[in-house]
Amino acid sequence: MPLQQGSARVRQRTVLLVGIAVLLAALVLAVVLASLLTHGRHEVSPKMLKWKDRGTTKNLQEVILGRCYNYITAQHPELGDKDCLKIWESLKDAFIYKNPCNITPEDYQPLMELASHPIPCNKSLFWSKTGDLVHRYTKSNQNFLTLEDTLLGYMADRVSWCGDPSAPGINYESCPKRNECESNPGSVFWKMASKMFAEAACGVVQVMLNGSVEAGAFRSSSIFGSIEIFNLDPDKVTEVHIWLMQNIGGPQSESCSGQSIQRLISILEERNFRIICEDNYRPVQLLQCVHNPDHTDCRLCTNSS
Repeated sequence: MPLQQGSARVRQRTVLLVGIAVLLAALVLAVVLASLLTHGRHEVSPKMLKWKDRGTTKNLQEVILGRCYNYITAQHPELGDKDCLKIWESLKDAFIYKNPCNITPEDYQPLMELASHPIPCNKSLFWSKTGDLVHRYTKSNQNFLTLEDTLLGYMADRVSWCGDPSAPGINYESCPKRNECESNPGSVFWKMASKMFAEAACGVVQVMLNGSVEAGAFRSSSIFGSIEIFNLDPDKVTEVHIWLMQNIGGPQSESCSGQSIQRLISILEERNFRIICEDNYRPVQLLQCVHNPDHTDCRLCTNSS
């Protein structure tokens, strides 16, 4: 009888231990699952945040590589020693898997060095609020180059990109605008590229501004007003020609004697540049008139009495 009671106690103890073991296993499993779920939420949380700008351009690698090869082979074969694969890798490394609000100039420095090339003197053309017109002009007149006509600008023009800390490291849904965070991939890139473009300018440089903008043709907050004019080298640049273009048919909000243009001229004179300002620079105005040939602003000459 005592033997049977002892066996019963052993069985009870065994069942109790098994029950405790099962309970502990269930608790461990619950903790692991909770950890995985929480970890998963942390991984995807950056993607849950919707920025206000468009996301990374689809097929970005193919777009950048295609433009790079086209630029160095078809358009500028003298740059044939540029390594487009390395250029793409340096661009990707600048932003992939990174917080899109914490991009630094150092992230882009390798790209700037790989893609930079000399700019011939007298060819640099800067612009603000005249993007469509200025690029139509450089396409029709090979004597001038905007930033978007350099290798860096050509590859990145109208393309967007930004990273994400979680896989796959690139956000194709949305990217931050400048007013959401200033240190975003696009803003940092264009500031650095603009600074480098201005530093390379020599001889006579041109700037095309919009005289139909109500707020003024020159804005201190623009890339040109905040970066490019302060990185022109007075020892290399002899003159600055301002082309103040007004829309065909107006409005004519500002001329070369206007307030914002005079402010620009003062800034340039303080930096010891010679300045020439011209209202409606005729070669550019003729290009405007291609779309408005019958407008009175497009008459080649007027009858005098």
